[in-house]
Amino acid sequence: MSKLRFLAWLSCWCLMASAGHAAKTEARLVLAASTARPGETILAAVQLKMQPRWHTYWRYAGDSGAPTTIKWTLPAGVSAGEILWPVPEKDVTAGLTTYIYLNEAALLVPITLAENMPAGEIELKAAVSWLECEQVCVPGKAEVKATLTVGPASKASADAGLIEAALKKLPLKGLELAARAWWDGPAKDDSRAVAIEWTPKDAAAGADFFSIADTSFEIAGETKALAGAPGKMRLSKVIKKLEGGWPSQLAGLIVEKSGPDTAKAYEVQMAIASSGTGAAISSTPRETSSMSLPVLLGKLGLAFLGGLILNIMPCVLPVIALKILGFVQQSQQSPGRVRKLGLIYALGVLWSFLILAGLVIGVQQAGRAASWGMQFQNPQFVIVMTTLVTLVALNLFGIFEVTLGGAAMGAAGNLAAKEGSSGAFFNGVLATALATPCTAPYLAVALGWALAQPPKIIVLMFLVMGLGLAAPYVVLSWFLQFLKVLPKPGAWMEKFKIAMGFPMLATALWLLTLTTRHFGNTGPLWVGLFLVAVAFAGWVWGEFVQRGTKRKGLAIVISLAVLAAGYSWGLESELHWRSPAKLASGNGTIINKPGDIEWQPWSAAGVENARAEGRPVLVDFTADWCVTCQANKLTSLEIPSVRAKLKEINAAAFLGDYTLEDAAITAELRRFDRAGVPLVLVYPKDAKQPPMVLPAILTPGIVLEALERAAR
Repeated sequence: MSKLRFLAWLSCWCLMASAGHAAKTEARLVLAASTARPGETILAAVQLKMQPRWHTYWRYAGDSGAPTTIKWTLPAGVSAGEILWPVPEKDVTAGLTTYIYLNEAALLVPITLAENMPAGEIELKAAVSWLECEQVCVPGKAEVKATLTVGPASKASADAGLIEAALKKLPLKGLELAARAWWDGPAKDDSRAVAIEWTPKDAAAGADFFSIADTSFEIAGETKALAGAPGKMRLSKVIKKLEGGWPSQLAGLIVEKSGPDTAKAYEVQMAIASSGTGAAISSTPRETSSMSLPVLLGKLGLAFLGGLILNIMPCVLPVIALKILGFVQQSQQSPGRVRKLGLIYALGVLWSFLILAGLVIGVQQAGRAASWGMQFQNPQFVIVMTTLVTLVALNLFGIFEVTLGGAAMGAAGNLAAKEGSSGAFFNGVLATALATPCTAPYLAVALGWALAQPPKIIVLMFLVMGLGLAAPYVVLSWFLQFLKVLPKPGAWMEKFKIAMGFPMLATALWLLTLTTRHFGNTGPLWVGLFLVAVAFAGWVWGEFVQRGTKRKGLAIVISLAVLAAGYSWGLESELHWRSPAKLASGNGTIINKPGDIEWQPWSAAGVENARAEGRPVLVDFTADWCVTCQANKLTSLEIPSVRAKLKEINAAAFLGDYTLEDAAITAELRRFDRAGVPLVLVYPKDAKQPPMVLPAILTPGIVLEALERAAR
C-alpha cells in the first residue's frame, strides 16, 4: 500500500470517532421471491440506505475506504454467490479518489437452493459490515435476515420490483466495445502509464475508467483523455507497481456519462499489450457502436439482413407455404392487384413489428428488461397462438370454409386463407408472430444494440427488421416475371392447400408442448382437450352451418356450446389460464439423458466455482420456445464430437433455461448486450481470461474450436 493511501487510511480510522456514534446507514435483506423451488437460483439484495451526505464504498474503494462485506449464515443446502456490485460514483476529495455509493445501494447476491432441498420455511441470515463516511469515517455493521419458503412453485416477493431496479444499475458486459490496453511509454520508477481505447456507444459522452486494482499494483484515480483513432475513445491511467512484475491484465469499468445523472458502465478485462500496434482486444470483435450516422446505418443494415434471413428460418416456413399458394392464386390476376396485396402484406408485417417495438418500450419504461421472444414467456400468449394456428390448420384442411359472414369461428382461419386484403394483412401478422422464437444471424447483434437505445431508435430498428421480413414478397409482387416459374392454377391447388395444413398443425403441436412449462405436466392435456373442442366446434360449423341446409340454428348452438364447454372446463376450471400459479424457472432441475452432456443448472456462482478449479466452462442460455436454440442443440452441441471434447478437457457445462422469465438470466443477457436467447459462452480455463461469445447459429466446428482454445 502506498504512503498516500496509508496516511489516508490512518486519518480515516483515527477520525472514527466516538463510542456513542449512531449508525448513519440502515441495512436490510430482501429477496426477489417469497417462495422458490428446490434447485432454483433467486436473487437476494442487501439494501443499504445512507443518510444525506454519507456514503459507503464499491468493491474497490480507491485511495481510501473499504468495501462492504457480507458473511452468510445459511441452512444446509443453500449457497450464496459473489456480490454483484452496482456502478459507483467517483469522488475526488483532497486529492484522494474513491468510488462510492450515495443515498442508497442494493448489493445483489445469487442464492441457490439444492435440488434435494426439503419443502418448508427457511431463514437466511447475513452479517453485513461497511464503512460509512462523511467528514469522518465510522465502521458500521448489522445482522440482517429474510424468510424464504421452499415449495413446488416459485412466487415473486413484494420486493421483486426493488431487485428489478437494482439489476438495471449493474454494469453491462463490455465484450462488444473492442476495448484494448497497452503500455504508453517506459516505466518511471514504480509507475507506468497505460492507454485504454475502445469503440464508444455514445461518442458525445464523457468517459472514465474505474479500475479494479490487485494486491500487486494500484491505479491512480486521475484519468487523462487522449486523442484516439477515428470513432474511438482513448484514456490514460497510471499504474503503480507494489510487488512483483508489471501486470499483464487490466480489469474495471468503462464509464460513458452523457449527463449529470445519465451514465452507462461496461465491465471489461483487457490484456495489456507492449504497444498500441496490434494490441490485444477482447474476445469478441465489434464494429463501431457509437450513435453516429455510419454506425446507425450499419445497425439498420444488420436489422434488415436479419429480418430477410428470418424468411428461411423454420419458424415461418408454414406461412411461406401459404404465401406460395397465394402467389399461385394471384398469378392470373392484374399486376395492380398483385402489387397492392404485396404492399398490404408488408403493412401487416410492419404493423406487427410496431406492436413489438411498443411492447419492448413499455416493458423498459416499467423498469423491466425486454428481450426478443419474451411474449412466449407469457402463458396466455402461448395458448392464444396455439389456438390461432390450430384454426388456420383446420381451415386449410377444409373443416370449415371461408365466408364473409363467418364470424368468430371462422375469423382466424378466414383471415389466413383469404385471397384479399384482409388475408394478406393477416398473413403478415402471422409471419411476424411465428418469427419471434427464431434468432437469425446478424439479428442478435442488431437487437442487442437496439434494446439499449432510446425509444425512437427501437421503433426504427424494428421497422427495418419488418422491412427485411416482408421484402421478398414485395419484390415478387412488383416483378411479376418471377412468378412465371410457378405452376398454373388448377385442381392441384386444393390438394396443396390441404398438404400445407400439416406443417401448420405441426406448429400447433410444438406450441402445445410449451404449455408444460407454464402449467405443469397436465398443461398439454387440458389445452389439447380444449383444442379438440375447438376442432369439433369447427367441424360442426363447417359441416352443418356453412354446408348444411337444415337446422342451421341448432348447429350454431351446438358449435358454440361445445366451444364454451371446452373453454370453461379445460382452460378456466382446470388450468386457471388467466392467472396460473407461477412455476419456477427451468433453471433448477435438469434431467440429462444417458450419453448426453452432463448439464448443470446455470448460476453465476457455479460458473465461478468451476473456473476457480481451473476448468473450461460451456454455458448455453436457451429456451424451449427458441427454435434456433433447439437447432443449435441438435446440430452443434449434443453431438458425439462435442461431448467427447468436453470430457477430454474436463469442462463444466451449464444450462441457463430462459423458457420462463428469469431475472438472473435476463441480467446476464443484458451484460453481454444480447436481446434474447440463444447465447452460448465458452470460458477459458484461465479464470483471468474473458469468455468467448459464440455466434447465434452454431456449427460443430465453431464449438469445437472454441473449446480447444478454452483448454489452452
